[in-house]
Amino acid sequence: MGAMVPVELKLLMAAVIIGLIQIIWAAAAGSGGERNLPWLMGPRDEPKPVGVVAARLDRALGNFLQTFPLFAAALLACDFAGKFGTSTLYGAALYVIARALFVPIYAAGIPVVRTLVWTVSMVGIVMVIAAFFQ
Repeated sequence: MGAMVPVELKLLMAAVIIGLIQIIWAAAAGSGGERNLPWLMGPRDEPKPVGVVAARLDRALGNFLQTFPLFAAALLACDFAGKFGTSTLYGAALYVIARALFVPIYAAGIPVVRTLVWTVSMVGIVMVIAAFFQ
């Protein structure tokens, strides 16, 4: 049997899954209306408008793509340095849970809560970074 995988690395993989779901969700939401099958299968040289929810999902995906590399780098650095502990566990959990909640909240257009949830995800990253320097 192999070694036990740390919870932090399982949470990292959960974040990857959240990213994949976001990519699929944003693509599916943007494939209606003027973004028909021929346009989707073509070179997409001419931008086509999307609806409000599809645009929100696309922005949420862009935000994930900005934050995930920071989370992954911080968590992997802690793993390599042998710094996993309470801060990395809770920080990673905060990031993953907040990112999972962020997408449907953003898609629904809930303004203040969306920002609070985003802030929680950032706190999670900061907790992981701080653990590296402890």
